[in-house]
Amino acid sequence: MTVTHQADRFEQQLHKYAELVVKVGVNLQQGQVLYVESPLEAAEFTRAVVRKAYEAGAKYVQVSWNDEAVTRARFEAAPEESFSFYPKWEAETMERLAEEGGALLNIKVPNPDLFEGIDPGKVSKATRTAAAARETFSGYVRTNKLAWCLVKAPTRVWADKVFADLPEEERIGAMWDTIFQMNRIGHDDPVAAWREHIDTLTTLSAKLNAKRYKKLHYKAPGTDLTVELNDGHIWIGGGNTNQSGIYFVPNMPTEEVFTMPRRSGTNGTVSSTMPLNLNGSLVDRFTLTFEEGRVTDFTAEVGYEALKALLETDEGARYLGEVALVQNDSPISNLNRIFYNTGIDENASCHFALGSAYPFNIEGGTQLSKEQLLQRGANVSMTHVDFMIGSADLDIDGEREDGTKEPVFRKGNWAL
Repeated sequence: MTVTHQADRFEQQLHKYAELVVKVGVNLQQGQVLYVESPLEAAEFTRAVVRKAYEAGAKYVQVSWNDEAVTRARFEAAPEESFSFYPKWEAETMERLAEEGGALLNIKVPNPDLFEGIDPGKVSKATRTAAAARETFSGYVRTNKLAWCLVKAPTRVWADKVFADLPEEERIGAMWDTIFQMNRIGHDDPVAAWREHIDTLTTLSAKLNAKRYKKLHYKAPGTDLTVELNDGHIWIGGGNTNQSGIYFVPNMPTEEVFTMPRRSGTNGTVSSTMPLNLNGSLVDRFTLTFEEGRVTDFTAEVGYEALKALLETDEGARYLGEVALVQNDSPISNLNRIFYNTGIDENASCHFALGSAYPFNIEGGTQLSKEQLLQRGANVSMTHVDFMIGSADLDIDGEREDGTKEPVFRKGNWAL
């Protein structure tokens, strides 16, 4: 293939990807406003998204650019009071976007080494401050008030870390090829391929919802954990429907089905199976011990202080808010590569999330206040952080209402 043909092929795939995230990811409607958050390095892809959005009938597209060098400069040089400040107008912009029927596309590519050498206390304080300021908007996201989608695009630092085994000049191209592959861009009609994939995940969710499991029992090296599921829990896979009736896909790629655990119902110990990129700090080879839902002990060979800071975000940060199942024999897992990006790695592995539950994972949950959610057994927190626990050695049993148990996973794959 000549260089010209390679460039033409890449251009075609880039525009297919942009069309996919507009038509399936946020499922943009005629006359909607689209807000795009993007790193500077993803400018070419972002421009393609903007064009596809206007072609789909967007009334207006706003792009908010971010730059890692600017972010790091703050943590290296800003005064201490900076980390207790978050612009009110930033939070209000996002609230207005949701309240006025807009859609959000986040091209999210965090750098796992961004805060290497930075005081974790500064990062923790800034994260808590931002979470508190954006609490209303986060509530809108968790209750599906708007359509939103997280997608990926390569950056140099990320590609260098993931594809360190390749010559430097090949890494960005390899990352693009991988992103296109995991998002089904190689199909003649990626939009149709995605709709078929969503149907598969929806069917699997329906099967789990019919089971009405009371508990899930996890067994693997370093893991012996029981997780109670909430009364009225709902398994979801593929996408969600927002409060305006628009179906959207929150994460692209996605391979998971997930639901809500009971806040006080987790007991035992679980071990991570992949590194966690936690707000620009890497946490790896960690364990969490739960008693009556709460993390009472933890270890980490890498990133102990960052994990400690996460658990101290608020009381809810020590409880689970999500249970997600992904079989080991799946498209992303079979790439046999760690991406240091939760949005991808979580779709290669069963995982949990510390922090807030999604109210739509329980019957009638989107109509409940925080206090009512807590009364129903849902966890409430300013944070929501997924961490991976799946492997080829993981077995999961489901316990039904009558106490009978049956295999759900064996050796990392579905056994239903």
